[in-house]
Amino acid sequence: MLPPLTLYLAAPRGFCAGVDRAIKIVELALQKWGAPVYVRHEIVHNRFVVDALRAQGAVFVEELSDCPPDRPVIFSAHGVPKSVPAEAEARQMVAVDATCPLVTKVHTEAARHHEAGLQMIMIGHAGHPETVGTMGQLPDGEVLLVETVADVGTVAVRDPARLAYVTQTTLSVDDTAEIVAALQARFPAIIGPHKEDICYATTNRQDAVKAMAPLCDAMLVVGAPNSSNSRRLVEVGARAGCAYAQLVQRATDIDWRALDGIRSVGITAGASAPEELVDEVIAAFRARYAVTVEPVVTAQENVEFKVPRILREPV
Repeated sequence: MLPPLTLYLAAPRGFCAGVDRAIKIVELALQKWGAPVYVRHEIVHNRFVVDALRAQGAVFVEELSDCPPDRPVIFSAHGVPKSVPAEAEARQMVAVDATCPLVTKVHTEAARHHEAGLQMIMIGHAGHPETVGTMGQLPDGEVLLVETVADVGTVAVRDPARLAYVTQTTLSVDDTAEIVAALQARFPAIIGPHKEDICYATTNRQDAVKAMAPLCDAMLVVGAPNSSNSRRLVEVGARAGCAYAQLVQRATDIDWRALDGIRSVGITAGASAPEELVDEVIAAFRARYAVTVEPVVTAQENVEFKVPRILREPV
């Protein structure tokens, strides 16, 4: 007899519209131009997705200089600094921008504030490609990065009365709210975005985890260690009352000893994790427990983004 176990399954989870679009862009580019197609940086932060596209003929590189000028190049969903498409144009490369439209919205906001003479403060994680891409929309010194509330106290601005802020789209909603409050307290005139920069998918997945966490003895987040939104889900789950929260790339990463004696587990997935990896995790539990699956649904998503026109035109 297998021991009983309740699996709470968060919804929404997994792929968001921006990730769906980015993967589709690579697949359509391979159909249109054939292999190889080059992709600057991982198209999305998931090794399973990247390996599947690599098997189809995608070549992943970190810099445009690693790409031959006679093959198409795709910019990842995280966005790139302005210098990257400018370099592609100078080399007369065929370039396709897979930047998530919600990241592009942040780029547009930053440019609009810069044109109005405002210095930008970005709330984000240093070195993350989305942060690098957003800061690279403006000249050096025009975007200042803060990662924590403590950073707000030390950031040196040009004019406290001429500031605006933007955020990375995949941050913890609660942590970001604390940093925004600190910015507003120190710089009362600072201007925020017209609409929240943290994307709908990040917010929805965090809300589902908050609803699920008190029900669970443990929680697993399916996602990559370099995925910001997946790592935030682990933090949100722990903060929301789940005693044990673990990030796993796939079922083989589950620490079964840590789950010994549990009666309920919550499962969710970051926005770049495919559903088949969630299915794999559930199957691993079914092999060890008599599983009952209970969905925890907090929102319905029906967002879809169009692919660039260049992929809808004949060769």
